[in-house]
Amino acid sequence: MKTVKKGKEFLENNLIDQISGIILNYKNFILWLGSISFLVFIFSLISIKWLVALIPSDYFIEDKRNKYQSSYPLTWLISIIIKNIIGYILIIGGILMLVLPGQGLFTIIIGLMLSNYPGKYFIERKFIAIPSVLKTINWLRKKSNKPPLEV
Repeated sequence: MKTVKKGKEFLENNLIDQISGIILNYKNFILWLGSISFLVFIFSLISIKWLVALIPSDYFIEDKRNKYQSSYPLTWLISIIIKNIIGYILIIGGILMLVLPGQGLFTIIIGLMLSNYPGKYFIERKFIAIPSVLKTINWLRKKSNKPPLEV
């Protein structure tokens, strides 16, 4: 019985030593990951309320096409590229915030709303129809003195 206990203690001590070694070997990486996580968290706190306030209250009522696209095609294309880059960065940040500190789901929602992809409008309407999501987004809009979203 003592040999089993000694073997178990050896394995536990060995495991602790290995974890300590990994932490020491990857100290800089862990520090960078923590710093990036903190910056993304701060960015999400600052930007989420502002981005939610930018959504028109009638956005989910009907799918409207932009007149700006036909009037200024080059400017429209550049703005779409920039908007998609920001959207994809927010989606990636939101996915990271699911395991790191931050408002992951809301950041993903905003990133999905900024990005362009097939079936986007259908997915957005299904997602915003979830009562807890709509309630939270309307709460953020109320804090920005914006009317609630119409669904």
